[in-house]
Amino acid sequence: MWLNPEEVLVKNALKLWVTEKSNDFFLLQRRRGHGEQGGKISGLLVGALDTVLDSSARVTPFRILLQVPGSQISWVIASGAAIEEVNKHWDWLVHNLLHSLSVFENKEDVASFVKGKVKGLIAEEARGRQAAQEDEPDKFREVLLKFELHFGLPSSEKLVTHYSCCCWKGRVPRQGFLYLSINHLAFYSFLLGKEVKFVVPWAEVTRLERVSSPLMTESIRVSTRQRQRDFSMFLNLDEAFGVIGQLADIALRRLLDSEGLELDRVLQQPTRITKRVLEEQALREYVLALFRLPRAERLYEVASCSVWTPHARCHTAGTLYATDSYLCFSSREEGHCTLLIPLSEVLSIEKAESTSLLPNPVIVSVRSKKAFQLIELQERDELVDGLNARLRALQWKHSMFRSRPQGKRSLVTHTHTHTHTHTHTSMQQVKQRLWDDHFLEFGRGVHMFRTDKIQRLVAMGIPESLRGELWMNFSDASTELAAHQGYYSGLVQRAMGHSSLATEEIERDLHRSLPDHPAFQNPTGIAALRRVLTAYAHRNPKIGYCQSMNILASVLLLYAKEEEAFWLLVAVCERMLPDYFNRRVIGAQVDQSVFEELIRERLPELAEHIPDLSPLSSVSLSWFLTLFLSVLPFHSAVCVVDCFFFHGIKAIFQLGLAVLDANAAQLCASTDDGQALMVLTGFLDQVGSGEDSSGPPPSPQPPAEENNGVPAVGRTNITDLINESYEKFGELTVRQIERLRCRHRILVLQAHEDTTKENALRLVSPDVSISPDDLADVYDLFKVSVRLRLHTASLAAAVAAAASRSGEPGRSCDQQQYRLDRPQFKSLYGLLTPWPGGSPQHADTLANRTFTLLDQDQDSMVTFREFACWLDTLYCEELNEKIRLLYRLHIPPGEHRVLLTCPPHLSTSPVLLTCPPHLSTSPEVKDYQEQLKQMLQDLVREKEKDVEKPLPLMNQREFIQFCKTLYSLFHGDPEENDLFQAIATVTSLVLQIGEAGHRSGRHRGSEVSQQEEEEAEPKGGGEDSVSDSEWTVSYAQILASLLTEQALVNFFEKPADLSAKIASAKQKQYEQHSSQAEADLK
Repeated sequence: MWLNPEEVLVKNALKLWVTEKSNDFFLLQRRRGHGEQGGKISGLLVGALDTVLDSSARVTPFRILLQVPGSQISWVIASGAAIEEVNKHWDWLVHNLLHSLSVFENKEDVASFVKGKVKGLIAEEARGRQAAQEDEPDKFREVLLKFELHFGLPSSEKLVTHYSCCCWKGRVPRQGFLYLSINHLAFYSFLLGKEVKFVVPWAEVTRLERVSSPLMTESIRVSTRQRQRDFSMFLNLDEAFGVIGQLADIALRRLLDSEGLELDRVLQQPTRITKRVLEEQALREYVLALFRLPRAERLYEVASCSVWTPHARCHTAGTLYATDSYLCFSSREEGHCTLLIPLSEVLSIEKAESTSLLPNPVIVSVRSKKAFQLIELQERDELVDGLNARLRALQWKHSMFRSRPQGKRSLVTHTHTHTHTHTHTSMQQVKQRLWDDHFLEFGRGVHMFRTDKIQRLVAMGIPESLRGELWMNFSDASTELAAHQGYYSGLVQRAMGHSSLATEEIERDLHRSLPDHPAFQNPTGIAALRRVLTAYAHRNPKIGYCQSMNILASVLLLYAKEEEAFWLLVAVCERMLPDYFNRRVIGAQVDQSVFEELIRERLPELAEHIPDLSPLSSVSLSWFLTLFLSVLPFHSAVCVVDCFFFHGIKAIFQLGLAVLDANAAQLCASTDDGQALMVLTGFLDQVGSGEDSSGPPPSPQPPAEENNGVPAVGRTNITDLINESYEKFGELTVRQIERLRCRHRILVLQAHEDTTKENALRLVSPDVSISPDDLADVYDLFKVSVRLRLHTASLAAAVAAAASRSGEPGRSCDQQQYRLDRPQFKSLYGLLTPWPGGSPQHADTLANRTFTLLDQDQDSMVTFREFACWLDTLYCEELNEKIRLLYRLHIPPGEHRVLLTCPPHLSTSPVLLTCPPHLSTSPEVKDYQEQLKQMLQDLVREKEKDVEKPLPLMNQREFIQFCKTLYSLFHGDPEENDLFQAIATVTSLVLQIGEAGHRSGRHRGSEVSQQEEEEAEPKGGGEDSVSDSEWTVSYAQILASLLTEQALVNFFEKPADLSAKIASAKQKQYEQHSSQAEADLK
């Protein structure tokens, strides 16, 4: 393969290589000991060396060198494991380059020409590999060349696809091409001699919309914080909109919340993303959401087929989805008929004889002595072989229908049955008979047929005797339970007794969970709830424990055994409500944003009267987080949970829309948010069920108009409300919800970014003199520096970066901002420093010293606060502070660090995070105000103590480096000559001061007795430390000397334009990153 040219100083070092072919410019060499017949000792030694080396350090046995006549330096330009491969490269060089090289007069030009050609071949090979992943490789290779030519992005920037479209500028359309890469959206147009091109990073996209107007057809609007752009006239607008949304979503999740939002393992390497991969990913996410499968499931086969449905006495057409552990079927009309078969329940998958009535049949037999017939399967043989291979790998799993030890009973069986009235019991018996009839017709267990009829039964409320079983089947938690026998009990043993923040929060909320229910008014119920919540917090530390989990777990324990309740909680938190219970409840906020859009679409009159839907969204957040358990009467809320386990989050969206629709008139007539809240609260309080007679009687409601003229709402039956939600909003599909989630996740993540930025600026702005606009721009540059380093990083690197940004939950707000590592800091340092400096080597040294000085907690990261304070010193502080900074850069980091101009009490000191020891342990100081007052006094004393400490003295070697730095700062300045003379004068003066101090110290030393010298000698730190202690100067002496030269004073007091520097940095930042990325590839 071709290699980036690498220098070889000695062509035949240690005689490790044997030349096979040669000419004036190239050598083909073989590694000694490779392919030799015989036993030359040198060949045996080299062969043995190559054998014992680690695989990453082994050398390929053949290589081609570029040699320039008369030069001792050669370059390795190709290598290979086989002689045939290297011979192909050799023949190409001989036939295409050798004759051309003889015309060069300058031999150095020969090396540059060949190295350029080889790099071009490498780039072409990379394009070929990328193009090979596409459906039309030749066409894609041509597009890729244009993409690289037009935009100059790093070669590592993976192009995913492109579309022909128009970009509108006002009323003028510009026809061109839209290029979509893993990190950017780019557009290029060349029309009538005018070129238009721009690049938009996905991380800057804040909103994606489909809009239409009389002027143009339906278009895609891409909005950033600065502007919005409209693209139209796509050949397939739906496809383009879907791909744009996916790429923006993936990029934002990688860059902004990779530790909280899991990505498919195919997307963990951005270079593997293609248009085909995106299509497969979208289909996989849809299947996971439709059947509520575990997030780790991979989709293997998708096939159109028909399934024999005994209840309908016909074959139902639809699609079969085969994953790691499941066989799933969905009818063509989503929700009409679905079937979920865990492979752990399957006994065999066999092909039957094909006939004209039953083409390509497959029989799937399950443990419950049932069989499912699939027909009209294309590529039946490959499908069955794949299923059987995975089935054999899952034979060790236990079936949920096998006999197993019975766990603890559900709490409701012995705490609630005695309260049932005759009416309640008879209603339960009627429901039980209906379900028994349904089981006979549609089957029982996870693999029952799920149709419209079961939807009507669920809306009536599942009987209490079947509720736990059906919840386990609908959520497929039963399969997880069967596959993990003994897991829960072991988890409880490991988790109990361990104290953490999660366990403390659990203990605080235990007695707040359904406090009026008899099951949780005794130690048995509380202990079971404690075990379930603690075990889950131990299982999933990322989530740990969140408020509202206690309410959900309490209800699960009422109708399911303890171990079943645990697996139901796992299903809800990890599959059915993904990302709801992470640190920032991203999933819940995304669904609230989706809910707002659904209100605008399905309830336009309400949206017209209430343009700002955020108050309604804040009210509905608890509906989603607690599945209406916190707002509805208990029996009504449990019916909602029944629907949730059957339909998933779709049921909550539909019910939420139905509640708003039922109260639309009152909400439109309300005059403020408080009144709207009262309307909804009053309505939900009056939603009852046929089982409410067993509970306390409802409180009487005023019959007349109340609440400022808004008529009171009468009592509503939960079954009627659920049926109404199905009738009015039942056309809402899982596919629509998933597409809306993809788009609205962008809004939510960007809103979090805006909040993060506001918090950072609010914390830093009081401590700096930089203008608010400039400080905001500096933050943007700071954030982009972090983002650019993650563009080509794997997901693991993105997660690590997110972890370094977010830190632990208990860390201070300052520590939860973006942070720069050393390479990122040096890159931004070069763009923003007001002093250009001399040689690149010295500038790099100064950047490294600055990073070390700012890295106060020695974690190899610099926070935005530290960076902003450093920049404030350079641009806004007085001369003495600038000299102080330069002085500190040239002395070893002191034991007590003070961050430039930032007060010590605002640094990342632990004093911000915890109270001083005497405050946290003293029993006398109990009042919060007294604690705060005492803390402020301690901080003031600490500040005064730090300010009083003088800076360490500077020795002669450090002073020389200090002078070199000053010389480099003046390089290129208009007053360069005057500055050089001034610094020479200051240097001479300071050297004299230091020499005087040196002589004075030596004179005092002569008075020390011989005995004291002998005692002091072994304690010395060597010759260097002695000389350092003899020749020193202080910061005050250097500052006073510099003030004697007006040229130096003028230089350091000359105002620098930070705004102009920021504007220049914004233009150069991407160019610098591209150059650095290319250098890294080499």
